[in-house]
Amino acid sequence: MSSTEGSAYEGFTAEERAAMKDHAKEMKTAARRNSRADKAAEAERDVLAKIAEMQDSDRIMAERVHAVITAAAPALEPKLWYGMPAYALDGKIVCHFQSAEKFKSRYATLGFSDQAKLDEDPMWAVAFALTEVTAEVEAQIGALVKRAVS
Repeated sequence: MSSTEGSAYEGFTAEERAAMKDHAKEMKTAARRNSRADKAAEAERDVLAKIAEMQDSDRIMAERVHAVITAAAPALEPKLWYGMPAYALDGKIVCHFQSAEKFKSRYATLGFSDQAKLDEDPMWAVAFALTEVTAEVEAQIGALVKRAVS
C-alpha cells in the first residue's frame, strides 16, 4: 500500500486558494489599465506596495532582490504574479520572489521560469532558497538574472 492510497485528496490549501485569487485579481487589474507605459508604471507600484506589506525579513530581502533584478536586467518589467513580485520579459514571467510567509515556509525563494535562459547540462536549478541577501548573494542574483535574459 503506497502512502497515498489511504489518504483522500483534500484540495488546495488556504494559501494556494489565496494565491489563485490574487492571480485572478492581477489579471483583471492589468486588463483595465490603459497604455503600456501606464501598465508598467502601475505594475511596478503594485509590486512595491506588495513588498511593503511583507513582514520584516521577507520585506528586506524582497526590496534588495527587486533592486538587484531591476538594475541587472532593466528589460524585465516588475509585475505581481500570484500575489508575489515577479519580473517579465515580453509579458512572460522570467523570475519571481516568494516570501517565506506566503506558504508558511522556513525560507523565501527566488524562482526562475522556463523562459529564463539558465539551461546548463541535462539538469540545472530553477529555484533558490533565501534566508538572507548579502552582498555575495546580490552578486549571484545579478549574474543569474543577466544570464536568464541573455
